[in-house]
Amino acid sequence: MTDVTPLKRQIVFDTETTGMNQDAGPHYLGHRLIEIGCVELINRKLTGRTYHVFIKPDRKVDEEAIQVHGITDEFLADKPMFAEVADEFLAFVQGAELIAHNANFDTGFINYEFEMLGRHGRIEDHCSIVDTLQIARALKNRGELQGNLNLDALCRFYGIDNSHRTLHGALLDSEILADVYLYLTGGQTKLEFSVAGAANAGSFNRAASDRRKTKVIAATAEELDNHKTRMEMVSDAIWFR
Repeated sequence: MTDVTPLKRQIVFDTETTGMNQDAGPHYLGHRLIEIGCVELINRKLTGRTYHVFIKPDRKVDEEAIQVHGITDEFLADKPMFAEVADEFLAFVQGAELIAHNANFDTGFINYEFEMLGRHGRIEDHCSIVDTLQIARALKNRGELQGNLNLDALCRFYGIDNSHRTLHGALLDSEILADVYLYLTGGQTKLEFSVAGAANAGSFNRAASDRRKTKVIAATAEELDNHKTRMEMVSDAIWFR
């Protein structure tokens, strides 16, 4: 029998920018994108496909931002402008579920760049958006999360090794966020790849011993009896043969 399980394509992404004042909405202050990083998941498994680009902005990078991500004007001097990479970025994410932490910040910059470019409309016209910060807030409200909800704090809570993250970077942060997302949305003991050999790609080959142990909740006797009754209602069930 042919497997007809529908494929669910998700893109976990992050951006770096010329300014860091999120409360004021940096793109409205003329700040620009300087880096985009994306990793692809198919049915919650890594494919090994990524998209990563540095972008030359039409302005200086704030010193405060450089302290966070380490990306300087000199480094960006020979990089392509957003107009040169917009089509390939959109082709990579087209039709996918786009996942980001504090998504309004990242999608706001993408939409600002699209607006300045005068094409492609809004990213929401091409992708559905999932905000892991909103997911984390809901879990915290239910008492399933504690403490700060930034990426570093979530890594500590779930036992995810991000010791290699000394500076922010769009591709590295999207890789880490993919790990966090899987924990936030149902738990994951080890990131798996959907393509043979792709486990050697990127920085995802992390040992299961680095993870928090999964909590196992056993069914009660009443639940087992109810389950048995329901199964006995199935005509000629193979598990009773």
